[in-house]
Amino acid sequence: MIKKIILILFISTLFIGNSFAAGSSDESKTKTDYDKAVSLIKSNEDKPLQADTLNYLGFTTRKLGDFENGEKYYLLGLEIDPTHVGINEYLGELYVATQRIDLANKRLDVLKNCYCEEYQELKEIIDGTKTTK
Repeated sequence: MIKKIILILFISTLFIGNSFAAGSSDESKTKTDYDKAVSLIKSNEDKPLQADTLNYLGFTTRKLGDFENGEKYYLLGLEIDPTHVGINEYLGELYVATQRIDLANKRLDVLKNCYCEEYQELKEIIDGTKTTK
């Protein structure tokens, strides 16, 4: 319960401290994912630290420009579910954004057998033919 409260306060502080320009699709996506993260935390009182929850927290934190804490959330999620498709894709995107292509390629390797769009999207981002989400 205490962890849940701390996470909600942390997210609220991050979100309130950042203002968004109206009309940006990335900002709308971030707001949507922020709302999902808070909903997941609130609805999952017994086990608030699930991989999906940590994925939303990582995504939101990364989109707010806090790569360090975004990475921490993603890595915590991978401790729970090392093959989580969303976390592996988004962590790979974070690594590209922070110029750590070798680590991005490791995330791509995890996704190579999933036959999913996340693999292709991360590959294109690493190759520079697509921009990050």
